Amino acid sequence: MSNDTLFGVHGAALAVRSQRMGVLASNIANASTPGYKAKDIDFATALRSAETGSVDSGIAGATKYRIPLQMSMDGNTVELATEQTAFAENAVAYQTTLSFLNGRIGTITRALKGE
Repeated sequence: MSNDTLFGVHGAALAVRSQRMGVLASNIANASTPGYKAKDIDFATALRSAETGSVDSGIAGATKYRIPLQMSMDGNTVELATEQTAFAENAVAYQTTLSFLNGRIGTITRALKGE
């Protein structure tokens, strides 16, 4: 059995959400860096690309610069509240996907044991 039939899209979703979490964390870490341009990964685009190719190529094509609501004087485009909200939402979605995969693995394990 391949991973695609066991886990469906959830394996790729977990990888994309993990990469997005890293990008958002980088934005938060650079909130005070002059000239830093905030980035984000369009999850839907990255997931579609990851389903047909590799996760890395899907993420590369789905990474975009964030357009700020209000530009700062030093050219930094990070808006801390926006980044923290996106990070929290992504973390919840990551945990949900991980919980689904853990349940799926538990079901497969019980089936193999004959329970």
